[in-house]
Amino acid sequence: MIFPDEYKNVGVTESFCPGTEEPIYFLTDYLIVKKGDPLTGNSEYAIYRVKKSGEGLLRKVEALETIASGEEVVKYDRELNIKDRALLIETAEKLCTGKVNTVIFTGVDKHVTFVHKPDLSGILELEILDVAPPYPSWLSLVIRRLEASGIFGDLQVRFTEKVIDLRQFEGKNTVFPCSASGLEGKCLDSDVITENGHLLVGCEISKTLFEMRFPELEYSFVDICPFKSEIVMPSKPFITRCCRSENSGLVKISGFDGAVVHWGASEYQVAEAVRNLVKMLRQGSEDFNRQP
Repeated sequence: MIFPDEYKNVGVTESFCPGTEEPIYFLTDYLIVKKGDPLTGNSEYAIYRVKKSGEGLLRKVEALETIASGEEVVKYDRELNIKDRALLIETAEKLCTGKVNTVIFTGVDKHVTFVHKPDLSGILELEILDVAPPYPSWLSLVIRRLEASGIFGDLQVRFTEKVIDLRQFEGKNTVFPCSASGLEGKCLDSDVITENGHLLVGCEISKTLFEMRFPELEYSFVDICPFKSEIVMPSKPFITRCCRSENSGLVKISGFDGAVVHWGASEYQVAEAVRNLVKMLRQGSEDFNRQP
């Protein structure tokens, strides 16, 4: 796949003629040449990789390597956010059928780029690992809102969701950490437990609080902390949340790299965590990983 890192490295012209001595702008690594047919009004395109030499704003063209031309190239008929790299790869992949292997895109700001031989494997898939209710889960809601804003566009990522529904544990003998969840059962923050045999659904902090408040009671426990849970487990690189702020950061859980944010993290902190995770995954460094 060829997908320029920045559209500033893509030049567009209707007058450039390969083989001439005409200089080229110093940032131009790729050149899109548009050729119109005066009889039909149709246009076709050729895309070149540029080898240049010299100093200054205008450089000498040493060579042009053809990437695609003619029937191999189509121009997408709508303006898109061309900073959303995953969107462009996915769109190009659908259009590359038959002889077509390259798609030219125009942004809402009129800048132009292209994707040659789109490869969906170039999109990094991240899992949103969370619990619910509420619905959508808090972390899913925040990430989808950030994604829609375009803040992750340059990262070339897509998100899937793995949200564990805690309603499966509802019941009169179930104890949840917080009444804000709206789950049916009892809650540590509002109820007094007087009988043995309850099921506590929470994390180590919930367990500690339960035992401090009701030290004589026997109970069973379902751990929903992603670091220790048998039900809240990642299946791929992930982002999740934890109620202990000291656990925030880049981690490895169940063999998968991920990022952890605090339950009270802001949108900025979530966005920063995603960017740090992607940077680490792209670099493939083990130095980032830790486990509490």
